Order: sequence, then structure tokens, then C-alpha cells
Amino acid sequence: MAGMSVDLLKFHIDAPRWDQSTFIGRVKHFFNITDPRTVVVSNTRLDQAKALVESCRAGTLPPGTTLEQLHYAKKLYDSAFHPDSGERMNLIGRMSFQVPGGMAITGFMLQFYRTVPAVVFWQWVNQSFNALVNYTNRNAASPISATQLGVAYVTATSTALATAVGLNLYTKKAPPLLARWVPFVAVAAANFVNIPMMRQQEIISGISVTDENDNKLGVSRKAAMKGISQVVISRVAMAAPGMIILPIVMERLEKYSFMKRISYLHAPLQVVLVGCFLIFMVPAACSLFPQKCSIEVSKLEPELRDSITAKYGDKVKVVSFNKGL
Repeated sequence: MAGMSVDLLKFHIDAPRWDQSTFIGRVKHFFNITDPRTVVVSNTRLDQAKALVESCRAGTLPPGTTLEQLHYAKKLYDSAFHPDSGERMNLIGRMSFQVPGGMAITGFMLQFYRTVPAVVFWQWVNQSFNALVNYTNRNAASPISATQLGVAYVTATSTALATAVGLNLYTKKAPPLLARWVPFVAVAAANFVNIPMMRQQEIISGISVTDENDNKLGVSRKAAMKGISQVVISRVAMAAPGMIILPIVMERLEKYSFMKRISYLHAPLQVVLVGCFLIFMVPAACSLFPQKCSIEVSKLEPELRDSITAKYGDKVKVVSFNKGL
């Protein structure tokens, strides 16, 4: 342990750097772990970061370790490893991939919205991406079968396609701007199906709830439903500014003669502009609700509420759980 300062000896690696009870604190936290630059970090470097985090937890840090190294290791760990299982997540499903992945898909959805084949293709690509993200960021304590995965994927994709194609046909005679908003409506509708379906096992079986000291108190379906509903709201909020404001901007810009001359650049331009929105909206949307969600004991299922009351009396009034992302 020689070579470490007193601060490092007292350093709690799993304590958030910023106050998670405030929106600003959560935004700083998620800006840190959704940083798209972490996507290009090698698996070897990520594994080294995980090893350093685990060494810190065990109180066996290498001599000379600095606070800055610990903060960066934790940033890489949080961006790439699942908070429940500790396993390295697939690259495309990580929240740090939301900006590069989301900007490309959303940009093309907003550009190619006029024809049914284009709408079908890009909505399918988007729902495939969303399904992978939702699966990757589920509460890992609730396993989901291959059949359930398949049903969730097909249902969400069908919802998105039906909404997009139906509205696309309906808005043929409507003002052009309304047609540009069809992709957002389809994405929002699909999120209300995709996320609950992908995480259906949590709703069926419940998720673990704990007290303030992380002692498991049981499993709750109501906690699962609260967590999943918050994730749905966050995902819709993540997409909303770019998919609502950008069509207005493009509708105005495309009337200028210089824009008509560079029509081949419209798609790349939308991709870049969506990226500008997502850089801020990914962490902001993730921050709408605390990652460690809570629910009052009085709102839990009667059997779980009675179990907690019988064991702890009135000492435990609120329980916590990981809502996923």
C-alpha cells in the first residue's frame, strides 16, 4: 500500500463523483459515462480499467495509483460494463454508442421519409438498434429467453413500421412538415412497445429491491414497472429535440437555392446536426430520473410490503432498485 496518499486509502470507487439526487449532478455523471470517445477504447484497456476498479474495491491498489487514474478507470468501467453483472457489454448496445449510432440512423430516417420502402428500411434498422440497446441495458438479474427476445423484436418493429407507413400515407396531402415528423411519432410509439417487451421478464417476475445499505429485501413487479416507464420517457425525450426541431430547420433551409444545389449533402448534414443534439440529449435524457430508483414500501405488492414490515417494522420506508437505462 506504500506510495498511496491518504485520500486514495479513503477513496470509495463506487460512490458517484457528483450528487445523484440533483438533475445537474446526474447530467455530469452521464456526460462522463456516455462520452462517445470511450467507444474506441480497446477491450484490453477496458479490462485493465475493470481490474483497477476491482483492486480499489478490494483495497489492494498498485503503489503510485493516482486519483485521476481511478476516476478515468471508473469512467471506462461504467461506460462498458453492466452495473448488475459486471460483464463487458457489446459495443453497439452501450449508451456511449448512442451518439455515433443514433446520429447516423436518425439522420437517415429524417432524410429518407418520403417513400414507403425507405421508411420501412430505416425504421427496421432503428428498431434493430433499439432492441440491442434495450437488451444490453436491461436489469441483468432478470434473464429473458430467446423466444421472448424474438417476440419483443418483431412486435416493436411491426409497431414502428405500421405507425410510420400508416402516417406516411396519411400525410401525403398534409403540409410537408407533418410528413417530416412521422419518423419521430413512429420511434416514440415503438419505444412504448420495444422497451417493456424487451424487459418483460422484469414485469413478470419482478426485480430485486434493496434497503439503503444494499441488503436485498425481495423482488417487486411494481418496481420493475416504475423503472421501465421512466426508461421509456427518457428514450422518447432523448430523440424528441433532434427529431422535432431538426425537421423545422431543414424545411426552412431546403427552400434556399444553395441548398437545392447541394441536395446530395442533405443526408450527411442531418446526420451531423442530429449528432449535435444527441451529444447533449443522451446524458440529459438519462438524467431525468436517478439510476438508483426508489419506491415507497407502502406502494409495493402487499406480500412484499408485509414481509418488509414484519422484519423491519417502520424502519424501512423506501426501497431502491436499478431501473436500467
